[in-house]
Amino acid sequence: MMIDLTRGVTAAAGFEAAGVVAGIKASGAADLALVVNRGPRFDAVAVFTSNRFVAAPVTWSRQAVQDGCLKAVVLNSGGANACTGPAGLADCEQTARWAAAALGCSADDVAVCSTGLIGERLPLAAVERGVGRAKDALADDDQAGLAAATAIMTTDTRPKQASYTSPAGWTVGGMAKGAGMLAPSLATLLVVVTTDAVIDSTDFEPALWAATAVSFDRADSDGCMSTNDTVLALASGASGTAPDPDEFAQALAEVCVSLARQLIADAEGADHEITITVSRAASEEDAVEVARAVARSALFKCAVAGNDPNWGRVVAAVGTTAAQFDPDRVDIAFNGVTVFRQGGLGEPRSAVDLSGRQVAVDIDLHAGHHAATLWTTDLTHAYVSENSDYSS
Repeated sequence: MMIDLTRGVTAAAGFEAAGVVAGIKASGAADLALVVNRGPRFDAVAVFTSNRFVAAPVTWSRQAVQDGCLKAVVLNSGGANACTGPAGLADCEQTARWAAAALGCSADDVAVCSTGLIGERLPLAAVERGVGRAKDALADDDQAGLAAATAIMTTDTRPKQASYTSPAGWTVGGMAKGAGMLAPSLATLLVVVTTDAVIDSTDFEPALWAATAVSFDRADSDGCMSTNDTVLALASGASGTAPDPDEFAQALAEVCVSLARQLIADAEGADHEITITVSRAASEEDAVEVARAVARSALFKCAVAGNDPNWGRVVAAVGTTAAQFDPDRVDIAFNGVTVFRQGGLGEPRSAVDLSGRQVAVDIDLHAGHHAATLWTTDLTHAYVSENSDYSS
């Protein structure tokens, strides 16, 4: 499938978006986005963080999407509205009411998403101002979609968008933010995906869960899970076309994978983007467990930061898992060079070049027929500096 990185939430018919300066951020950068579904259908599904400390916007949006219907999403950067108690939830409700009044719908049909510093209330006067400005700026063109994607950035250095248009005439588009605290489930991310397909909820929800499982749940830069993670998927039905369920599920997954990989590519302080593929595992769960153990090894990540294909650190991480395998049959390769073969020495480390940004680590367990891929990054001085300076 050909994924277009120049179009986002407005690629699908029936959607408008805006990104504006509300005054939430002291920097004066854009900090509030609005995505509106103009119909004729208003189907919606969502996946949220599994962190037990959930931000007020997650609580609100879970309730709003429960009936499978959403007409708009308000998203802000510059403040997470997390761990703010009943007052924070009231702030979410007020935000939804302002948006509903501006758009002529019910507050129960408006989701709210926030990202930024945990433990601080949002400046509601700025939020109200931003909602009004965003309503006035709504448009259905690509520039409006890009403005929305830009307004939700925090430590991101660039906006993330992706879209796919089927030959059958329907489209899936999306935007995401996230650069740190990237770990399942889901990652420090906010994602809005839109489609103009006529999709039944019985197909829509499982398609989103499946797409999330192979995308955002496998982006793991630093093993840290957020309180605000939200993936919302909205369907307008404006194309008038009911897609083939398998093609739609694949398209949704491809768009989400593209967004997830863009998150990893922009991860805080990273010098290397690492793709870890575990093959011939006894189960997919085993493959994911092994890949995640390696991705979360600080020793492994530091080695890659130093351009060192230190397979010993990979072996040590793999050995901590409960996955089924015979240690005397495992192979490990860095960028196509098998440095560990059948439980012993392979090609010399000097044959591996890790000077480029892309690093591929392939782990063959020789234990079955299942595989999984996970994306992570190295651990650099820049990451430590950024997260010691950023108060979160």
